[in-house]
Amino acid sequence: MNTAAHPDHLPGPLWQPGADRIARAQLTRFHAWAAERHGAPAALPGDPAASYAALHRWSVEELETFWQSVAEWFEVRFGTPYDTVLADPAMPGARWFPGATLNYAEHALRAGEDPARADDPALLHVDETHEPRPVTWAELRARVGAAAAALRRLGVRPGDRVSGYLPNIPQAAIAFLATAAVGGVWTSCAPDFGARSVLDRFQQVEPVVLFTVDGYSYGGKTHDRTETVAELRRELPTVRAVVHIPLLGTPAPEGALAWDDLVREGTEPVFEQVPFDHPLWVLYSSGTTGLPKAIVQSQGGILLEHLKQLGLHSDLGPEDRFFWYTSTGWMMWNFLVSGLLVGATVVLYDGSPGHPDTAAQWRIAERTGTTLYGTSAAYVMACRKAGVHPGRDFDLSRVKCVATTGSPLPPDGFRWIHDEVAEDMWIASVSGGTDVCSCFAGAVPTLPVHIGELQAPGLGTDLQAWDPQGRPVTDEVGELVVTRPMPSMPVRFWNDPDGSRYRDSYFEMFPGVWRHGDWITLTSRGTVVIHGRSDSTLNRQGVRMGSADIYEAVERLPEIRESLVIGVEQPDGGYWMPLFVHLAPGATLDDELLARIKSTIRAELSPRHVPDEVIEVPGVPHTLTGKRIEVPVKRLLQGTALDKAVNPGSVDDLELLRYYERLARTKGVAAD
Repeated sequence: MNTAAHPDHLPGPLWQPGADRIARAQLTRFHAWAAERHGAPAALPGDPAASYAALHRWSVEELETFWQSVAEWFEVRFGTPYDTVLADPAMPGARWFPGATLNYAEHALRAGEDPARADDPALLHVDETHEPRPVTWAELRARVGAAAAALRRLGVRPGDRVSGYLPNIPQAAIAFLATAAVGGVWTSCAPDFGARSVLDRFQQVEPVVLFTVDGYSYGGKTHDRTETVAELRRELPTVRAVVHIPLLGTPAPEGALAWDDLVREGTEPVFEQVPFDHPLWVLYSSGTTGLPKAIVQSQGGILLEHLKQLGLHSDLGPEDRFFWYTSTGWMMWNFLVSGLLVGATVVLYDGSPGHPDTAAQWRIAERTGTTLYGTSAAYVMACRKAGVHPGRDFDLSRVKCVATTGSPLPPDGFRWIHDEVAEDMWIASVSGGTDVCSCFAGAVPTLPVHIGELQAPGLGTDLQAWDPQGRPVTDEVGELVVTRPMPSMPVRFWNDPDGSRYRDSYFEMFPGVWRHGDWITLTSRGTVVIHGRSDSTLNRQGVRMGSADIYEAVERLPEIRESLVIGVEQPDGGYWMPLFVHLAPGATLDDELLARIKSTIRAELSPRHVPDEVIEVPGVPHTLTGKRIEVPVKRLLQGTALDKAVNPGSVDDLELLRYYERLARTKGVAAD
């Protein structure tokens, strides 16, 4: 394993906040208040790094006091009070705020109770025309109220699942908030997912209501989804009602309800008070080793974690406009909608990230007056490669932070944002996961930004880097672990009655400690460096995907005997995803088969799943128990020597692995 460069040898910060910015930050005010009211260590004047380090140490050592202070600072409304903050700190199984009841949607719509804000935009919807269309706080409350009343009329009760096959449009946010208001459990997929991918997810949770569109626009083209919706209706027998949103202008299919009829009579929302750990939504893992994991997170846990992450770490409030490029199939959509919790205006963009040109997202930031703009590291690097000049060509004067996630932002990405967007720009590279629907490390408004590094671990997140023996390491690469519970950790997986799948996913390597599956370095100056996945999860443009989905689709083709797909993070910030195919006897990888492989993946999964390259190989290596070897092949393709990439005694054919090692040489990434 490589040792990270010691921070003493690294250059000074690329950016640091001025004294005024530090003084105005909500984190600074919270720190002073927590010191006065809850015994947090006092801030050290003139030393923001030491101040944050002390606050962070307190937040993980005094976990209960910290989360109680978050609830008080953000004035969380409890329908019934809590008995204690943390009844059981064990992982998995931590029990937060037992006895308490609340409602996430009540907090998301709270800003709309203020008559002075009723006509302010809560949502700004942008499509590929790039013309923003507002939904005011008053309109949002009325439509959520109407949709919630309709769900109740349809028999939706607390705990029932409601699903959305929807793009990033206001109707998706309204349907989600209405579901939360009645105590239902929301789950969504983006409409670029094929029927099989959606059914692998929705069939697990058995939804009773399905919100759908007839199609969507992407890259200047319309994509009809009526046949896919018909298949979903056939294959989801628990669905009692379908709500049709006519983005392409088609009438509701037989037996479906029209969205406009549902929300026409605006009404004040009624919020079901549910237990703190009541399910809010189901998110899905990538499905690397079978069906995607159905990750259940709680109303209270997400509420507190997102208030902390958005209010304190992202410094978002009522004056802000919050835009993150995402789809409804990625946790960042859920995180984005939570901007409503702190009273920010949320910008929803439905369309291609690069239409009509690579600069599209910067144009949207300009036209919406975005103050916090989030995107993927891959998009930043694409802009750099395409010669985009955002600071020159757009008025980005309101943008105070550019945040990136999905993969580590390379050093060149930091420099490009600094040089081409603005020199006085807070660059927040953040890293977290669907599994907690938040960040383990990233944005801190009071700290400097160092090239290639995340600013710090998040408050209340006991983030550590561990060696294989479970010992914490500093300035060395280790496994990302979290040694104390976070409120947004899953309360469970759906259809995992004994919790075994949940335990195996995070707690198998280090019992009682969350192991996430990333390589990280915690530096001695308190910053964090992310080195990519320590497992075989694919991560395309910030969307985690499973290899199993691709194998299932490709290997239906008679010419394909077996396949292997690998995602390789590259030193320049790129991401190479080759598909290796072992052909059946007599088959040839010609242009016709190549086209069929790609079209099959595109149709059955999504365009994101289409590999960068399809390569014929003499065979696919396996473990002795017959499992495809993904991680060792990934390491070979990243340049690791064979004897360091795999235990030779664990594989069925070592010569096959030598083939991939030779291939790495031809790609110019082999070990020295």
